Amino acid sequence: MRKITNLNSDWYFLKDGTKKDKTPRRANKKWEQVNLPHTWNNMDGQDGGFDFYRGACWYFKTVKVELESDEEAYLEFQGVSSIATVFINGKKAGVHKGGFSTFRVNITPYLKRGKAKIAVMADNRENKEVYPQTADFTFFGGIYRDVNLITVNKSHFALDYCGGKGVSVTPKLSDDLKKADIEINTYITGKADTKVEFSLDGQTVTTDGDAVITLENPTLWDGIDNPYLYTLTCRLIKNGEAVDELTVDFGVRKFSVDSEKGFFLNNRPYPLRGVSRHQDRLDKGWAISKADHEEDIKLVREVGANTIRLAHYQHDDYFYTLCDRAGLLVWAEIPFISVFMPTKEAYDNTMSQMRELVIQAYNHPSIFTWGIANEITIGEETPELIKNLKDLNDLCHKLDKSRPTTMANVTMVPEDSQLNTITDILAYNHYFGWYMGCVDDNGPWLDNFHKNYPNICLGLSEYGCEGILAYHNDNPQMQDYSEEYQAYYHEKMLETFATRDYLWSTYVWNMFDFASDMRDEGGVKGRNNKGLVTFDRKIKKDSFFIYKAYWSEEKFVHLCSRRYVNRTSETTDIKVYSNCDEVTLIVNGEEFATVKGDKIFRFEGVVLKQGKNTVKAVSGDLTDEMELNLTDTPDESYVLKVSEGDNSGKNWFDTLDASGDLEFPDGYFSIKDKVGEIMKNPDGEVFINSMVEKITSELHMNISKGMMNMAKGFTVEKVFDMGGSRIPPEAKIWVNQQLNKIKK
Repeated sequence: MRKITNLNSDWYFLKDGTKKDKTPRRANKKWEQVNLPHTWNNMDGQDGGFDFYRGACWYFKTVKVELESDEEAYLEFQGVSSIATVFINGKKAGVHKGGFSTFRVNITPYLKRGKAKIAVMADNRENKEVYPQTADFTFFGGIYRDVNLITVNKSHFALDYCGGKGVSVTPKLSDDLKKADIEINTYITGKADTKVEFSLDGQTVTTDGDAVITLENPTLWDGIDNPYLYTLTCRLIKNGEAVDELTVDFGVRKFSVDSEKGFFLNNRPYPLRGVSRHQDRLDKGWAISKADHEEDIKLVREVGANTIRLAHYQHDDYFYTLCDRAGLLVWAEIPFISVFMPTKEAYDNTMSQMRELVIQAYNHPSIFTWGIANEITIGEETPELIKNLKDLNDLCHKLDKSRPTTMANVTMVPEDSQLNTITDILAYNHYFGWYMGCVDDNGPWLDNFHKNYPNICLGLSEYGCEGILAYHNDNPQMQDYSEEYQAYYHEKMLETFATRDYLWSTYVWNMFDFASDMRDEGGVKGRNNKGLVTFDRKIKKDSFFIYKAYWSEEKFVHLCSRRYVNRTSETTDIKVYSNCDEVTLIVNGEEFATVKGDKIFRFEGVVLKQGKNTVKAVSGDLTDEMELNLTDTPDESYVLKVSEGDNSGKNWFDTLDASGDLEFPDGYFSIKDKVGEIMKNPDGEVFINSMVEKITSELHMNISKGMMNMAKGFTVEKVFDMGGSRIPPEAKIWVNQQLNKIKK
């Protein structure tokens, strides 16, 4: 029978693994002893500078393997970033390209006297064949998920079918929800002279491999209301004896998407309102524990979300299982992201990563859609890219006829782009109110798209803004990085969603702050600070609680701006988030006022005394308390310093003397050209670099190497569009005039 042994402990690690011709046979004093999960980028991948180590590193371990004559041994790797080459006793046993999916290697032919000297080269170097290569997050290297030794009978549920389980379960629920046909398909190694016995809900069926079991009046997997799971037991029988056995948890549910009415679960409207998640943690990178996964799920459930977008790659299978149990609907996707690589190897890699995701995650009832790409047109839209996307879409439908496909397009993708009709359902990433325009632009954009394309099922796959706990403001403004502006922004977004039933999904970017070593924003290096919760999961920002007020049934009161302790005005306004009907504010032991409201409770003109003040919000038995300090001296730490990347400096475009029409003379550059193409020209490179220097020195905006790499895929015009109203029309004219002077 199958035996699984975890091999996470007592590995040896060598950071310099560039000499591929010398496969290690043993570890010496140069090697570091480590336990898995492990990454070599846990610190340098989060400190900024876009200089985290990308290389080939070695892992080594000796394992004793005891096999009977009719058994085989497999090594199971649940996540190695991003190219893994496995050697057993000095012989190459397998290569896997893709840093997020499970793969297995049959090591039986390589064993010597019952021992396996395992050497794994994990390689996260830049290349042109494995996605991702360009994205706004750190690509941590290492063996960062579990490794297991699996011993099985030579006849077994397949371990080498794309890393899958060997059994797939497809529940087909009747329209009236009263009957479900459970289709079971098996993939078996050594199938000769075998039978399969299935046990489900008191029924036992024996077949040659596949089966259909009918459930009358099934208990439904009903989202967060009742995430009920059935357990299917599968036994492989040979000569009357069970030689392999496994169990599959699954849920019976039905979902659909309507372009006018949104998402439906089990025949009822079920608007998907949720968050996105990256898998990294402070000081850990991707090398996180099951306890870390469990804490993340707990926080997502506390905020009241009913769906989660697991971006931008395949996540740990254990996390999908936690979503099954919590009732969270999951958008699962592959890392086909940002910049398209037009090579056959890269094409093949998108297909293999898609195939592995669908096959490995197929049985999870929480997953309702397969995401084939994210912002993939940051480079450019080409026929080769369109073909790649269509082929991915077709592959998903071939492998799984029960789920729709989707993709996330960046704002600059035109409404009439053919990218918007490739997948079954669609979503956009919009940052009006942070990178461009203002927060009130979101509603009109969505309405205009829906009006022009009423048959497209439209969602919002990303939206968000930075919120850094150190910064505070009585009059928050876009890109001041304050906790107050982030809270205001999300208030407005929730108002936007409340009146637009056609939105099948909305996903906050992001549930947690995460590492992006290319970034240097708001005085914080190496981090994207758009999370509702801090990178270490210790502090819930104010914005967390406005979502909890809208989404959660758990009653609470929350005083906002509690970290804005030192105040200089004798009167101040206090804001409370709550899902109660009324809130009373008590200041220094005396009742100030009771306010009836809906989610946001405002108390204006609260009088503070000099020194410390105690402020308490009360609703029934619920309380929240904070301390404010009235002082004569403003706390300068609350305002982002210019030297730390303040974006509020004088707009130098305002001083430009530019007039006339936009012209696009043949043979010369213009704003219609991409930044990258312009920079290939020596004079163009000088001009672009001078623009970057101006932006850095006069607008006090930090532009990292990574951001420049992404900007190279945009036209100059699109870069201006992203700036929105902050950049006057004269700017386009002036820059276009300068580019018109440079010959192509």
